Amino acid sequence: MSIFRTTLAAGLICLLALPSMAETKANQLFGSKPTASQQKSQPIGFYSKGCAAGNVELPETGPTWQAMRLSRNRNWGQPVMIDFLKDLSAYAASVGWRGLYIGDISQPRGGPMTSGHASHQIGLDADIWMKPATKLNLSRRDREKISSINVRAESQKSVNSNWTPTHARILKKAASDRRVDRVFVTPPVKIELCKTAKKSDRKWLQKIRPIYGHNYHFHVRLKCPKGSRGCVKQSPTVNELSKGGSGCDSTLQWWVTDYLNPPKSTRPAKPAKPAPKKRGARDFTMADLPNQCGAVLSSR
Repeated sequence: MSIFRTTLAAGLICLLALPSMAETKANQLFGSKPTASQQKSQPIGFYSKGCAAGNVELPETGPTWQAMRLSRNRNWGQPVMIDFLKDLSAYAASVGWRGLYIGDISQPRGGPMTSGHASHQIGLDADIWMKPATKLNLSRRDREKISSINVRAESQKSVNSNWTPTHARILKKAASDRRVDRVFVTPPVKIELCKTAKKSDRKWLQKIRPIYGHNYHFHVRLKCPKGSRGCVKQSPTVNELSKGGSGCDSTLQWWVTDYLNPPKSTRPAKPAKPAPKKRGARDFTMADLPNQCGAVLSSR
C-alpha cells in the first residue's frame, strides 16, 4: 500500500475512533499542539483548508533573520519554506538590510488558526515584515512589542516615505524564485513596482498580487512541492494564462478608480437583508479538512 493510502486510512481510523474530535473546532485542536507531527513532511489540502505533516521550526534567530511574535508559536513550515526564508533573508543582508523579520508562517501542525489568517494552513505561506531588520539580537519581549512599518500612503494610491528601492529588490528576488507561486502586497506597492520596473524585465511582476491590508508585511506563498500528492495547487488567474502578463495595466486602473473611487453606476445598492455569514476557517471542524489531517493531529 502506498504512503498516501496508508496516511489516508490512518486519518479515517482516527476520525472514527475520536468522534468528539470531528465536532470540536479544528482551530482549537491544531492550536493546542506545541510541536510538529513525527511524520514525513508534506502539505495536505489547500492553503486555506488543510494541515501540514512534519513541519520544521524556523530557529528563533539566525545569521540573517529573527522570527517575531514568538508567543504565537507560528514559526513552523514545510522544509521548502524554511529553506526559502533562509535564502531570501541572506539576500536581504546582501543588499543593505541586516536580514529579515519573519512574521507568521504556520502552526506546528498547520491547520486553521485561532486568530488571524484564513490561509497559512499547510506550511507554504509566510509573512515577512516591511520593516528592515536593523539588529538581530532582539529579546523575546522586544519581538512582542516592536511593530512593523506601513509603506502605504494615506491616499492609498501610492507608497509613502518608508518605501525604499531595497524593498523593491527583495520583492523582485522573492517573485523570481521558482519555488514561489505568488507574493501578496498592498496595491500601492504593486503600482510602484509597475512604475519602476524595467520594460525589458517585467515577467516576475506577474507573481506580485495586490490585496488589501498588506501594507505592513508581504505574504509569500510557495508552490506545492514536487511529489506532494496531497497538496492542492492554487488555481491560475487570467493573467497567468496569458503570455507574459504582468498585471500592471489592470492593477493601476482598478485600484485607483474602481476600488477607491467607484463610478456611481457600479456602486452596489444597499441590501434589503444582511447576507448570511459565510463559514470561515475558524468555523471548520475536522470534517471540513482532508482526512489525512486526523493522522497529523493524532501523531506523536
